[in-house]
Amino acid sequence: MGVRRGAASFDPGDPLGIDELLSDEELAVRQTVRQWSAERVLPHVADWYERGELPVVRELTRELGALGALGMSLEGYGCAGAGAVQYGLACLELEAADSGIRSLVSVQGSLAMYAIHRFGSEEQKRHWLPRMAAGELIGCFGLTEPDHGSDPAGMRTHAKRDGSDWVLTGRKMWITNGSVAGVAVVWAQTDDGIRGFVVPTDAPGFSAPEIRHKWSLRASITSELVLDEVRLPADAVLPEATGLRGPLSCLSHARYGIVWGAMGAARACFEAALDYAKTREQFGKPIGGFQLTQAKLADMALELHKGILLAHHLGRRLDAGRLRPEQVSFGKLNNVREAIDICRTARTILGANGISLEYPVMRHVTNLESVLTYEGTAEMHQLVLGKALTGIDAFR
Repeated sequence: MGVRRGAASFDPGDPLGIDELLSDEELAVRQTVRQWSAERVLPHVADWYERGELPVVRELTRELGALGALGMSLEGYGCAGAGAVQYGLACLELEAADSGIRSLVSVQGSLAMYAIHRFGSEEQKRHWLPRMAAGELIGCFGLTEPDHGSDPAGMRTHAKRDGSDWVLTGRKMWITNGSVAGVAVVWAQTDDGIRGFVVPTDAPGFSAPEIRHKWSLRASITSELVLDEVRLPADAVLPEATGLRGPLSCLSHARYGIVWGAMGAARACFEAALDYAKTREQFGKPIGGFQLTQAKLADMALELHKGILLAHHLGRRLDAGRLRPEQVSFGKLNNVREAIDICRTARTILGANGISLEYPVMRHVTNLESVLTYEGTAEMHQLVLGKALTGIDAFR
């Protein structure tokens, strides 16, 4: 069967014609975030990464707020109320610049703001969300602890009643935005089970020392949270969340953004490898003219665009209110795994230049090592799917 007469020409940037599935509004969101990333992140991110800092985090957060990228899929309280696919496309473009920038947006919107929006009181929503949506106030999300990552039920941070107040004590670890946050959503054990608390970071007893000497997400602020008998009023607790259902639903929302974001990192590395293969000459011709290089590029393109299609499908299900947590695990497990493979293959095409920060490849490779394990390790998502497939719980 031949090619249909009048069919569109093959587009190496969109070989499956996925753009045809997107609305004009979705394409406009993608272009806006892509342009912002190109202007405000890409010229500087290699330097930020090499220095291990994000010196303009507050400025960038305000700009992202002006774009409507913070809590963009939430309704009301200054949030954009965008669709799930629009949010996903924004995550893809942000992570194509750097995983740290997408993490900033994910933690702000999909974890801290989402927790308050879904589980908070009306007073909490009105007090915190408009400033967070505008980027005037940065939030963080305290769940993981030094000794309890994949098993949040074992957390040691606790909150005790003292009259009408709550007193929080404990530590949280690997907290994005922690040292610059004005508010922290902290999960703690109570006599009534796990509860969430909205904690102003200027509260006495709260501190957030920054974690240094990391070789991944270097253009991102990562902190420990220390709560030393932090006293909070009764209305600091999130009234609609009791037990692990609260924090786990927040994680599922954040994981959805990762499904898209990982493909952004993969796309950046694929495009760098493709451009390099067409211009780098060895043995008298571009290396893209050799069969082994073309095989690598073809396999990279297959997994990249299959991953984008998967993200798009999950986004449509989320917009329809039909996305299950197991399906989010499916997407996160597949897309992060394939993104790492694409980026590592890109590094082989670039040869020695693949380790240089003049190119984005090694930066994305190291960042994805964090993406692989945060919001649920690959092993945890395998067990989620294993339980869904067999009906047998293998977590214990």
